[in-house]
Amino acid sequence: MDAHDDAGESEGRPAPGRGDRSGAGIASLSLPYQVVAAVALAVVAVFACVHLAMVFLHVAPSNTLTKQHGEAVDDWVYPEFEQNWKLFAPNPLQQNVAVQVRAQVASADGTRRTTDWIDLSAQDARAIRGSLVPSHTEQNELRRAWDFYQNSHTDDHRPNGLRGRLSESYVRRIVMLRLDERRLGGTVERIQLRSAVRAVPAPPWSTERIDTAPVHRELPWWQISAADLPRGTQDDRTEATR
Repeated sequence: MDAHDDAGESEGRPAPGRGDRSGAGIASLSLPYQVVAAVALAVVAVFACVHLAMVFLHVAPSNTLTKQHGEAVDDWVYPEFEQNWKLFAPNPLQQNVAVQVRAQVASADGTRRTTDWIDLSAQDARAIRGSLVPSHTEQNELRRAWDFYQNSHTDDHRPNGLRGRLSESYVRRIVMLRLDERRLGGTVERIQLRSAVRAVPAPPWSTERIDTAPVHRELPWWQISAADLPRGTQDDRTEATR
């Protein structure tokens, strides 16, 4: 056997004194480092378990553990790990709010009539009920517009600056778009909106008594202009007034 054969055999063997650590992770470390890594992982696991337990006790309803160790739980949670529900439900809904409208309609013969109250929210609910892929507009357009109006007006219906006036225009356009689809048989000259608020009834198993009678809040009558109408109707009314 010559020198070339010895070199070939040495290439297939690990270098002396280094050991075979071809594995990955902790197993590839030396024994002292493996011990340190195992202890560190154990400490992290214990901390995570304790932290999850403390947070759970903090958000859980009052129970024996929180009554006995509530101070220790608060000391752990506050202030760095405070938990609340504001991210998910800043104001949990306890009422059903329906937006309704009635219109003053002028017929071709010059007579005027006022329609009954039309429940626009109920129309949206019927449109999405049973739908696997409900329209985002049908779910949220009217509701968000009404929230926009309420949040930008005083209790006596005065707009808070430009946002209030914009919310009025936005609501009028949405309502007129819905009324245009109903074809009321004339020209809508004025509209009036109101909200019907009903408390969510208690579940069947509850003994709590809740009054679910609707509470109405009526807005003043709004005069309708061409700017409030859908595009096709807007063009027709503009031509008629020339």
